[in-house]
Amino acid sequence: MTTPVPRTGRRGGVSRGRPSGRRRAAAAALLTTAALVVSCSGPPKNGASADGVTLSKTTPVAKGDIDSFTWAVYAEPPTLDYTVAFDYPQNTILSNVCESLMRWTPGLTLEPGLAEKASNPDPTTWVYDLRSGVRFHDGRTMSADDVVFSLGRQRDPDNAAAWAQNFENVDSIRKTGPLQVTVKLKKPDSQFPQYMATAAGVVASKAGVEAAGKDYGTSGGLACTGPFSLGTWNKGQSVELDRFDGYWGKKAKSGKVVFRFMTDPNARTNAMLSGEADGGYLIPTESYGRLKGSGVGTLYFGEGLSTVNVNITNMKGPLGDVRVRRALSLALDRSGFVKAGLGGAGTVTNSLTTRAAWAAGSEPTRKNALDGLPQITPDIEKAKALVKEAGATGKTLTVATSSIGQDVSLLATAVQAAGARIGLDIRLKTIAPNAFTALFTDPEAREGIDMFPLTYYDSITDPLDLLQNFKTGAYMNFAGYSDKAYDAGVARATAEYDPDKRLAIESELQKHAAENLLWIPVAEWPTAVFLNKRITGAPTTIAYMYYPWAADVGAAP
Repeated sequence: MTTPVPRTGRRGGVSRGRPSGRRRAAAAALLTTAALVVSCSGPPKNGASADGVTLSKTTPVAKGDIDSFTWAVYAEPPTLDYTVAFDYPQNTILSNVCESLMRWTPGLTLEPGLAEKASNPDPTTWVYDLRSGVRFHDGRTMSADDVVFSLGRQRDPDNAAAWAQNFENVDSIRKTGPLQVTVKLKKPDSQFPQYMATAAGVVASKAGVEAAGKDYGTSGGLACTGPFSLGTWNKGQSVELDRFDGYWGKKAKSGKVVFRFMTDPNARTNAMLSGEADGGYLIPTESYGRLKGSGVGTLYFGEGLSTVNVNITNMKGPLGDVRVRRALSLALDRSGFVKAGLGGAGTVTNSLTTRAAWAAGSEPTRKNALDGLPQITPDIEKAKALVKEAGATGKTLTVATSSIGQDVSLLATAVQAAGARIGLDIRLKTIAPNAFTALFTDPEAREGIDMFPLTYYDSITDPLDLLQNFKTGAYMNFAGYSDKAYDAGVARATAEYDPDKRLAIESELQKHAAENLLWIPVAEWPTAVFLNKRITGAPTTIAYMYYPWAADVGAAP
């Protein structure tokens, strides 16, 4: 859902379309919360490494409470309405205020959230039994009516919800008890229950949202249930969260969190070095070295379920010929980009999906998905020949860039350099950090742009989260790619509840997307978080997008 480079869903993610699929035999009708946990792969264990970078699930547990801490974020959210929470800034903040039916853990598994149990009595039915006595920030008590209303907002076409496509296969959402909601699907959908741990599954007070009207998400409270409530929003400067003492779960260790908006990467780094900010996610890669050697804190890395790609947004021009896309891929200096653009913390890849996303599959399934993908070893002469064959020599293309961080700007210049080596005239179009998100939501913002750097993070531990983006009409299918056979494969994978059978189908989708270079894969990239010596407790994995991470932050030992 998803965030850029952009940073949507994701520095790249955003809402994902959920196609319908075939009906599955009723023999495998029960999929409980426990089974969901088993089916979702987690990150590498503590101590695992990725090209020399040690990965962990979280940082040391906090020893006690603190009055407050300050967090640096690279842009101000346009809104905190959960229905459009698809990018890094929104979800980094919102995950601490609004909660979902299910919860993603720091280990990237599912556990109960506002629903204490999720059951699947038949392939097209999901039943969510809610926790009792959960209070909203507006003082009301959560009921099934609030859940029906909240999920219904995602389906309302008037809301333009970023997560709407995840509800494409939903037939009805009904109250079936004071604390029970039943979702009926049109067809079996293995993805829907997983997305109930993301912003797609957020529950807010019906009365509170209706009272806010069109101002919901931009002023006043959010009427949610999380460990923090929305406090003061100083437009253009900061958002403050206040600890919610009526929280149903474990009380937050900090009384307040202040998120400061800092669009300049150097300003964010300097703020962390000086103590003006106690920490931050999405650390500028050019600052890894400074922060590691600063002595004022620790830089941690965790599983990001993230790949850096070049998003193809226009197939009406030269990029409509797959030979041109292959030529660019063959000319890209991925190793140079990883070293300079990702601070050496990434891994060159020819896969659009991360290896961790396939962890639930059998060894043959994982091998089929990740082996035999197109070569990415630079071959300039072959690339030149492909451009010439396509009649594209001298053609002009435009790639978007931004000062969000050098991971964005250096990938854009790497694409430009690759084009120059093979006879393409690639020009840069600079977009302000605060406006970069518009590339995901506004077709007009993409006018005149043929491609842009995209770091995509999965919002669930399933490769289909990324691969469904190439389905006809999918939210992030900006280039308008369409293939009926691919669409049918997405539908089959969606309908399959058995993890290994589903991943086997997805491995074929992966091959198709790779051969057609619907996006150009560049590197895998772990998450990074910096904490100064005063605080600890924040998770290191991408789970922070949907897990109330700030509640775990407290005094360092």
